[in-house]
Amino acid sequence: MTKHTDPHWEREQEKYQRPIPSREFIMQMLAERGEPLTYDEIAAELKLESEDELEALRRRLKAMLRDGQLLRNRKDGFALVDKMDMVVGRVEGHRDGFGFLTPDEGGGDLFLSAKEMRAVMHGDRVVARVSGLDRRGRKEGQIVEVLERRNHSIVGRLHTEGGAAFVVPNNRRITQDIVVPSENLGGAVTGQIVVVELTSPPSQYRQPVGKVVELLGDHMAPGMEIDVAIRDHELPLEWPDAVEQEIATLTPQVPEDAKQGREDIRTLPLVTIDGEDARDFDDAVYCEKDGRGWRLLVAIADVSHYVKPGTALDEEAKERGNSVYFPERVIPMLPEILSNGLCSINPDVDRLCMVCEMFITPAGVVKDYRFFEGVMRSHARLTYTKAAAILVDQDAALRTQYAAVVPHLEDLYRLYQALRVQRDKRGAIDFDTTETRIVFGADRKIERIIPVIRNDAHKLIEECMIAANVCAGKYLEEKELPTLFRVHEGPGDEKLLNLRAFLSELGLSLGGGEKPEPKHYAKLLTQIQGRPDLHLIQTVMLRSLKQAVYAPDNLGHFGLSIEAYVHFTSPIRRYPDLLVHRAIRHQLSGKPAQKFRYDHNDMVALGENCSATERRADEATRDAVDWLKCEYMTDKVGETFDGLITGVTGFGIFVELKDIYVEGLVHVTALSNDYYRFDPAKHRLLGERTNTIYRLADNVRVRVVRVSLDDRKIDFELADSEPPTGKQTARRTAKPLPKDAGKAATKEAPKKTAKKKRSRRKRTPKAS
Repeated sequence: MTKHTDPHWEREQEKYQRPIPSREFIMQMLAERGEPLTYDEIAAELKLESEDELEALRRRLKAMLRDGQLLRNRKDGFALVDKMDMVVGRVEGHRDGFGFLTPDEGGGDLFLSAKEMRAVMHGDRVVARVSGLDRRGRKEGQIVEVLERRNHSIVGRLHTEGGAAFVVPNNRRITQDIVVPSENLGGAVTGQIVVVELTSPPSQYRQPVGKVVELLGDHMAPGMEIDVAIRDHELPLEWPDAVEQEIATLTPQVPEDAKQGREDIRTLPLVTIDGEDARDFDDAVYCEKDGRGWRLLVAIADVSHYVKPGTALDEEAKERGNSVYFPERVIPMLPEILSNGLCSINPDVDRLCMVCEMFITPAGVVKDYRFFEGVMRSHARLTYTKAAAILVDQDAALRTQYAAVVPHLEDLYRLYQALRVQRDKRGAIDFDTTETRIVFGADRKIERIIPVIRNDAHKLIEECMIAANVCAGKYLEEKELPTLFRVHEGPGDEKLLNLRAFLSELGLSLGGGEKPEPKHYAKLLTQIQGRPDLHLIQTVMLRSLKQAVYAPDNLGHFGLSIEAYVHFTSPIRRYPDLLVHRAIRHQLSGKPAQKFRYDHNDMVALGENCSATERRADEATRDAVDWLKCEYMTDKVGETFDGLITGVTGFGIFVELKDIYVEGLVHVTALSNDYYRFDPAKHRLLGERTNTIYRLADNVRVRVVRVSLDDRKIDFELADSEPPTGKQTARRTAKPLPKDAGKAATKEAPKKTAKKKRSRRKRTPKAS
């Protein structure tokens, strides 16, 4: 076998100055040989002789080891992982010490005992073998090798005990305390929040060791929750020197030469419509009535003009994946000169844009579309509140102030109503969920938590963005260009079975048989409007669906009922959108699809990265908001509130306080004296003696009994029970009951507290 017989040789030549055989070819060769080969044997087999080729092979084999494609045995032979019955995946730790290995290739998780977890931490990437079944019948894994240590630094609270210092990680999935020698304390004292850099990872025989590299401050300091979340989730914060050097030559104004060769649409009265507190403006819209219906322009900031592939700026944007929106603070994907400057569609300044021009029938069907590079000028910066006041409330003062754009806004509003008809016709799912916003007072203390009300202006912009995203998806699929689709699959078999069992108890059914479509979900949502258990049914339906991800294989968007959907409209704050822009620009340039710098394999890796950074951002913001909500409740211990049951488990019920939007746990041991059996199909706890039922979406009145800022947990008890005195408050730790336990005794079971289920909050999206 030689490099010239590699089917991917042309790709390797385009990517590298001194190409060598591809990973796929090396793996094929090892599979055909059927035995592990050393570095020298692989080089000889591939007929690689020059120093450059041998060094490139060494690096490639090292990368393949890191990525879990190969494993090196004790004789320094490289072997295929799947040939050795090994599983490569990422570790997910549990606060009670055990964990799971989630395989890269999918399939069932491997259970990792507390003993196996001693040598690894949550997030580490490992190779393991299946060692058997545990007592509950789960596949159990034994870790063979650690491929990647995820946690290089850890944030936590410093403690001392018996003269020894250690840090308790803020992330409760990491159960090992970090030992800190006295010479590595860096001036930190007990009780302070610090960042420790690991100097020695954990092993089967010793705890991890670290040194304090950053002192964040005291436990309750204002803004601490965001500082902790940033470091806990290792969000990139500082811009590398290479990025600073690349953006040093940028100016606040678009250079005149950059405007050349573009369609000039500066005279069109495009406007931006965003939230009151928005700082980066990705998109502008314009609509006019024509003989065929409507002409809609969605102009998007042309980030791809400034962020070129392979630059330090691009690598940093890829690493960040997206902007992260904390309460009153943003960690941007791009430096401010771009995110709030050159790429932000601010009013009355020239901006480069990528435009999707759509021609839409009176019925709201996109009949034709095209993409082009343009130069534009926003004629007004409107907020959702102002736009709704102009269009819905007919506010005379605002209509006078924005008289120049009002006719086009009215065309836009009429178009929106037609698009909504088409949305309903295709069966898109509209769940009625509540997003919240935290209002701060002095010293960054929460004054109140308020719901975000979505008006028609929100929905109008969302429909415009969805229309542009759909056109982008169709365009790239037709041109056969590799891209990242926004994939939202339908419900899995098990969740669908549970949903149908739940609905049957209520005399309801979901159409579609084994493969329900979005229209069946939408029809059921219409049927249950006005029912007192609407919130309950909607919640169970929502939880039956999978999480949306980025992937190069188009599996459709179930929630929106769309066959080909990409994210095109927010390249300032999402890396997948930037990739879509690059693909469109490549096609507009007239170059063949085969010459696009990304292939399917690249998109697989990029999709996994973008999905992971999205989850990271969600988890980080959720942690910060949970901290703030706990802080808000610290002075409310003993008070009673009305609430709604938002979750039911074997160890208790989660309750969200009405009009406050804070969630906590009523542990099963805090319920009335009875044995409670958990019924997962009906989402309820049932008292065996009293037949008392606690069900998802039931109204309850609860008393706050304990708030733990360290654990970000709030414990409630039902208000009709006796107030706690002395040691009657719930204890700190908890373990969920095993699935086969079925019941819990409130008299005899020790009091435990489960971790508070975290509420989800993120920036109001313009498109799913």
